[in-house]
Amino acid sequence: MLFVNELLWTIIGLLLTIFSVFVEANIALNFPEADFSHMSLGITFQIGAVLLTGCIGGKNAGFLSQFAYLLLGLFVYPIFINGGGLQYIGQPSFGYILGFAPGAWLCGWLSFKYKTKLEILLISTVSGLLMIHTFGLIYLFSFWMLNSLTLSITDFLNLVVNYSIYPIFSQLILACTTAFVAFILRNILFD
Repeated sequence: MLFVNELLWTIIGLLLTIFSVFVEANIALNFPEADFSHMSLGITFQIGAVLLTGCIGGKNAGFLSQFAYLLLGLFVYPIFINGGGLQYIGQPSFGYILGFAPGAWLCGWLSFKYKTKLEILLISTVSGLLMIHTFGLIYLFSFWMLNSLTLSITDFLNLVVNYSIYPIFSQLILACTTAFVAFILRNILFD
């Protein structure tokens, strides 16, 4: 039965990750004087899907769903945010995609290590997010080193700002929201 559940959550996590690329994350606002009721966070729900898979499906389902996402994007379908195929390895953002599998694994491992509590899930999602960024930053550094003849240190710093510093606040909001959603779902599904 455990294998069936992990397989099911692997498939759900894969589908969530694929389709969340197309959904922009927004935050609800409740300002009476404002003409709008929501504000874009400037990111998609993809990171949330990765972390939610780990929180609900566990470490194995989280890892396998993201590994399948990576393989599908590299060899079968252009499902990454800017396309796909083997040439995507040359994109500076590819390291963040490489970090999805270990980030989902870490999130799943931490979230099932202790009794379901909101603070445990919050630590799990933030840890998973930091793992994704660690892989992304290592890849950015490698990308810069391989292209150091054409890219300056300023170019490298701009990549870090664009891919890690700029989106981190929005991704932290999404990680907190994901922890809350996972807490509700785990209490409904597992308790």
